[in-house]
Amino acid sequence: MVEELFRQDAYLKNADATVTAVEERGVRLDRTIFYPTGGGQPGDSGVLRWDGGEAKIVDSVKADGGDVLHVLAPDAPRPAVGAKVQASLDWDRRYRHMRMHTALHVMSAVIKGNVTGGQVNADKSRLDFNLDGDVPTKEWVTEEINKILAVDRPVTPQWVTDEELTSRPELVKTMSVRPPMGAGRVRLLAIEGVDLQACGGTHVARTAEIGRVECTKIENKGKMNRRFVISLP
Repeated sequence: MVEELFRQDAYLKNADATVTAVEERGVRLDRTIFYPTGGGQPGDSGVLRWDGGEAKIVDSVKADGGDVLHVLAPDAPRPAVGAKVQASLDWDRRYRHMRMHTALHVMSAVIKGNVTGGQVNADKSRLDFNLDGDVPTKEWVTEEINKILAVDRPVTPQWVTDEELTSRPELVKTMSVRPPMGAGRVRLLAIEGVDLQACGGTHVARTAEIGRVECTKIENKGKMNRRFVISLP
């Protein structure tokens, strides 16, 4: 099983690793800073370098055995199994994902409804809610989110056992996405005084890092379901 460095420190931009397997689509490493697609957050991209070679990582996805497959460009060279490599993130893209993902957690605290789905992207992200009653306006959502972000609250991980999470269903907000379980403990993300929920994604350390966000669109997705889209400048 790969050592998931991104769960220990989301701000790592580079890391040394050893190639454990080479496949048609890409390579596996013994340790990685690359977040694999999951929980509505895209997989990371970047560059893999080794003695005498370099390849672009175009995506990162979950693989069997708890591994991460670093998907390489089709025409890129492949390092050998056992090769020592340095992995480097496309940091600008990853950091926008971190800012967006944390902003969505804030929005889930601002809008009172069951979250039915969501997607993180670098420029625009969304959450879908089942809402019973009046639908808030774009202007109201924008103002309420930015009020919280401006306070600069700490964003910190916490951990609970699988059993504790099962006994506290309120910690799982997104009905369509279950947090990673089975390892004995589950990570929660706490935004001080605002939100606490299970999440395995990457996040900023403080809300002020997000900057100002704007709710740009509200879409009708069903009788009660509404999609709220936010953007970063």
